[in-house]
Amino acid sequence: MQARLGPRPLPLHLGTALMTWASSESAWKLLKPGSQNSSPAREPPEALAALLPEIGFLEAQAGPGRFDEALKREILRRMDRLADGVLAYQRHAVRRTLEEPPAVWREGNTRLLDYGATHRAARRRGARAVLVVPSLINRWEVLDLTAEKSLLRAMAAQGLRPYLVDWGTPDDEERGFDTTAYVGRLERALAFVAKRARRAPAVLGYCMGGTLTVALAARKPRRVAGLALMAAPWDFHADRTGQAFLVSTGPLLAEVADRVGELPVDILQTLFWSLDPWLAVKKFGRFLGLDQNGEHAKEFVLLEDWLNGGAPLAGPTARECLVGWYGDNVPGKGQWVVAGRRIVPSKIKVPALVMIPSGDRIVPPLSAAALADPKKGLKNATRIDLPLGHIGMVVSGRARDLCWTPLMEWLGNLPTRRSRVVTG
Repeated sequence: MQARLGPRPLPLHLGTALMTWASSESAWKLLKPGSQNSSPAREPPEALAALLPEIGFLEAQAGPGRFDEALKREILRRMDRLADGVLAYQRHAVRRTLEEPPAVWREGNTRLLDYGATHRAARRRGARAVLVVPSLINRWEVLDLTAEKSLLRAMAAQGLRPYLVDWGTPDDEERGFDTTAYVGRLERALAFVAKRARRAPAVLGYCMGGTLTVALAARKPRRVAGLALMAAPWDFHADRTGQAFLVSTGPLLAEVADRVGELPVDILQTLFWSLDPWLAVKKFGRFLGLDQNGEHAKEFVLLEDWLNGGAPLAGPTARECLVGWYGDNVPGKGQWVVAGRRIVPSKIKVPALVMIPSGDRIVPPLSAAALADPKKGLKNATRIDLPLGHIGMVVSGRARDLCWTPLMEWLGNLPTRRSRVVTG
């Protein structure tokens, strides 16, 4: 059994907590009464006093060094709790054991998994085929986390036939892929599904996969019966909240990708860390308080395994994303070119569903909302706003009711486009 290395990059998560908490002790030495930088009337700043709710400033004055000692104890307690939470995760016995559906198509390290193969409802004549496209960065397993929390299995049970794109890990050839190469691969996967289904399939894109499927629909509109997008970024300058680190470091990271041939997983995880540096500290503290044999702990471990198990990003694609998308906003400006064609959402007329989670910290809602804009967005789009997060729209307790159900209803109600229209 392979040892868990997460949360990745672990030194960064531990270092963030250690440096912050240790600096609290240094700050107190400077600010406490009697130090050269304090005055007799000065009290500790509110943020410092809040660090130890059980110890107020007046109590600290009751005896020399009491606050100092309590502060050290609290720092050690928090460090121990973080370490215990990480170790509890790394040593947890649960592993993802769901059986994979059959792979029905391959190209390079990319596979198509047929999630309808073992569901009677999905195998019925006329079942709507859906090409499901996840991000290139995070693997597909979040869409099939457990038997109960599997969007793909729920779709099959409802009579849809999902074909999932598993991008795999880039091989030597794929490390040279740009977005044109990836969209080209999607075009061939779409052609396979259309031929197999004898009609134009729907296309569902999640996160970066959604951005790629917009280009797919623009290039092959007659082969796409409908385009559903879940938290798909488009206007990368609509809201830069939380994106400053990525924007500022984009050109440097692109140089790294050029030299190495790919953007490594730990660098990608560092970009996610930059959106909320304290997220790991908070969530592993909460994890330690869970019943370690309960369902919530099991789901936490499986989700964390998914988060830490991403794939590197091919060098040319990394440059396009970091410099072209985040830096220059070429999709949002209508300047993204794929295989010689400019991708302009307002020229795409296929029926579209744009699902926007309002609590998304990975893809700002305003970025995804650009695709539903009445003037510049997709021509025939329905917009649904969800009170969920980027990952919560797929696996949270409310995902089935708020996201899965309207998504599946929309896909099921798409008009049929027969095989004669999928040859072009």
